Parts: sequence; structure tokens; C-alpha cells
Amino acid sequence: MDMIPQTPGTFCWVELATSQTDAAKEFYKKLFDWTTADVPMGPDQFYTMFKIDDKEIAGGYKQGDMEKGIPPHWNAYVYVMNANEIAAKVTSLGGKVIVPPFDAMESGRMAVLQDPEGAFFHIWQPKKHEGTRFNNRPGTFCWIELCAHDDVKERDFYSKLFGWTYKVEMMGAEPYTVFMQDGVNVGGLMKMPKEWASMPAAWGTYFAVADCDKSAALVKSLGGKVLHEPSDIPGIGRFAVVQDPQGAFFSIMTFSKQV
Repeated sequence: MDMIPQTPGTFCWVELATSQTDAAKEFYKKLFDWTTADVPMGPDQFYTMFKIDDKEIAGGYKQGDMEKGIPPHWNAYVYVMNANEIAAKVTSLGGKVIVPPFDAMESGRMAVLQDPEGAFFHIWQPKKHEGTRFNNRPGTFCWIELCAHDDVKERDFYSKLFGWTYKVEMMGAEPYTVFMQDGVNVGGLMKMPKEWASMPAAWGTYFAVADCDKSAALVKSLGGKVLHEPSDIPGIGRFAVVQDPQGAFFSIMTFSKQV
């Protein structure tokens, strides 16, 4: 797939927060055939760029004291034109500003936010770094999905925050929301069933793979876990929910059609 332009209101970057950077890099390099490059961020600190065809498609860093007690996880960033304005708007809509907007050197301006149900998400106002240059090809993120309990409240929050429109479909017994920006699908919202009542709301990242079953088996062989075995989503593709050896959750997907 050709390089893609980033547009406001779309997910532009995903980032691994991990407890063990070297082990995590080896896992993802073998799973997705990524290469890596470490960018210094200060004394004894660096930011890892994951690449395909020498193009940056995701990032990663070692969790520090500020994230003590938080399990390894994948972050998702939404492209915005003005991080300060979006952060201020979050509070007015019932969300929270966890880390106020700040400059990530010359790359861009970002903030860490939380929606009314507690799900964390990031925003990115680009300067020199616009975000990933590929998506929807093997090894790149292909979908971002929010699992929440009050889907109506969450739809209202994000549609007002980013100007997203949405359509609601039935996914089995529960409604599934597809968020759109200018008519293009940008992410999903799954209403969690009652038996998931104790689970916190969270955004999750899907990575495209050529063969879901083979990739799930590879996850296991590399020391990760398969939490939901490969299954078909009629008319969409085949997916699995997995976990890397350090504990970060993500999903893998082989599409039968483009979302």
C-alpha cells in the first residue's frame, strides 16, 4: 500500500508502553517483521521507532516512575489541529486531562486524556512527525476499537470532541458503533456484555496480518498468549486477541474485505 496522508480526526499513531524494551522489540520484530531504531530522549532514555520498509509505523518506550503499577499497553493517538483546544474541550464534555498538552521536542504536541468512562487516549498535533506512513497492510495497525459499558454516553462524547459521525450495527446481541470522519471509518465502539461488568473501558489496537491463525500460533511460540482464539467476523475477516510476553494486549486481523 502507498504512503498515506494523515487527516485531523483520524488515528495517526500507536505506541507500546512496556516494562522491558529489549524483549518487547525482539517479540514484535519476529511477529510482524519490524525493524527498529532507537531515538535518544534524554539520559539513559530512548524512544523506539518500529519500521516497515524503513518507514515509521509505530513507537515504543520503557515505562517509568509515572506509570508505576500500570501494566504494559498500547496507546492510540488521534490527529488534531490544536491540542490545547481539544484538551480544554475534553473537560467541558466530562472527560479528564491526565497529562496536559506539551511539546514532544520538534516532533509534535501531545496530551494524554481520559473519556467519561475512564478510557485513556492520546492526541497528537503534528510538527515534524505526522504519524504512521502505512496502515491496513500486514504488520501495521488497521483498526482501533473502544470497549465500553455505556456506548450511548461514549458515542456522544467522541462525536462532540472530534466531530465524528457514526453508524450503529448489531454485532450479535450487542450494538457496535463505527465512528467516521468525513465518511471514512476511523474506529469502533463495542458495548461490553453484562458479564464483562468488572472490566474497565479501554481502547484497543488491531494489527493486520496475512494469516490470523499462523500469527496466533507464532505469538504462542514467542512466549505470548492467545486470549481469544482465531474466530471469524462474518463479512469482515478473521481475528484473535493476544498478549505479548510483557502483558500488553492487542488484536490481530486478517481482512476478507476492507473496513
